[in-house]
Amino acid sequence: MSKLKETLFAKIQEHRPRTQKLLKEHGDVKIGEVTIAQAIGGARGVRCLVTDISYLDPFEGIRFRGKTIPETLEALPKPKGREYPFVEAHWWFLLTGEVPTQEQVAEVVEDFKKRRALPQYVIDVLRAMPRDSHPMTMFSAGILAMQRESIFVKRYQEGMKKDEYWEPTYEDATNLLAKLPTLAAYIYRMKYKADVHIHADKELDFGGNFAHQMGFPQPYDDVARMYFILHSDHESGNVSAHTGHLVASALSDVYYAYSAAIDGLAGPLHGLANQEVLRWMMNFQKKLGGKEPTEELVREALWETLRAGQVIPGYGHAVLRKTDPRYVAQREFCLKHLPDYPLFKLIDTIFKVAPGVLTEHGKTKNPWPNVDAQSGVIQWYYGLTEWDFYTVLFGIGRAIGVLANITWDRALGYPIERPKSVTTKMLEDVAAQAIKADDLGSD
Repeated sequence: MSKLKETLFAKIQEHRPRTQKLLKEHGDVKIGEVTIAQAIGGARGVRCLVTDISYLDPFEGIRFRGKTIPETLEALPKPKGREYPFVEAHWWFLLTGEVPTQEQVAEVVEDFKKRRALPQYVIDVLRAMPRDSHPMTMFSAGILAMQRESIFVKRYQEGMKKDEYWEPTYEDATNLLAKLPTLAAYIYRMKYKADVHIHADKELDFGGNFAHQMGFPQPYDDVARMYFILHSDHESGNVSAHTGHLVASALSDVYYAYSAAIDGLAGPLHGLANQEVLRWMMNFQKKLGGKEPTEELVREALWETLRAGQVIPGYGHAVLRKTDPRYVAQREFCLKHLPDYPLFKLIDTIFKVAPGVLTEHGKTKNPWPNVDAQSGVIQWYYGLTEWDFYTVLFGIGRAIGVLANITWDRALGYPIERPKSVTTKMLEDVAAQAIKADDLGSD
């Protein structure tokens, strides 16, 4: 170990107890309007972001523009003969708060078709990358490469009024969103399907053409529509949405902002969780040794997992205190389309058993499943078995909400985001003052 690294390690070991003590003994002490625990703990629960696109209620779940997930899926127009709405209709809805007509959606579908072709130089960038690069790395790089297309940058350099910023931002956002399925499908076919690509179908919408270019037949088009809409937004505080907002607040264009958002989404505590859940579920299935996943067997296996100091992936959420409605929507799809699929039967049995086990265990604030507990099994069933790619799917969907939010941020002239930092010593001083005040008060 180098001298620098050795010295740094000693400093880290010295500092860790200070942070732990602040959280354990003085977490509730306020510094300004927030507590020490909130300052150290990632600003959890601090109300300092504004969005009208979606709101996450701890007990009700997500609402898109005031509508629950079932209400949204019911209200939005659908392609003829399909079960799930146009993604283009959801884009209209998140931007305007109004449910579009079939005619209005048809116009957006045609507009997206004109914008969805991938520039050749983006393909060149992807092909220059090592083939074993993670698909999220390629996805982020492809988005960033398109920054040269930014209309906002050109207009800004030419000079425009602040209240006009939203218009080129909207154009950039629409251009980027329309291209994301094409970009993702190209990466998928290049990495996993022998570099054999499928041309776009000019007759198909966002979800339908994505399924087509991926090489998956119906009803995977509806799987795509459902997946993209369910993952589109989860208010502004999650890592990907907040990162997009933060970067764009510096007037960076949407290509910079969404590439950064994708980098946050790639983390195992955010979008990567879905593949981690599926891996755990498959290992769980192997442990059963081919036995029918009865509630008794599953309960016993879950307790064995918890006693070993491990968590049950896909259960718990930073905000939600009930079953994630996105989980419920996907479960309903599975009950209709793949009720006898062994992996789904296992997941559904875990759903019936795990909340009770976790409640009895007593160390989980929310014993209910989140969206990641269900999403991987659907992809696997329909043939998308390369789980490294699952977060790219998440990234396509999340773009709908993030790009709608950035467009509105520009329209309303929100300023650059710049929270104030404090040092550990400042926190210790505040904690000491609080102790002194309590002592004086007790006298």
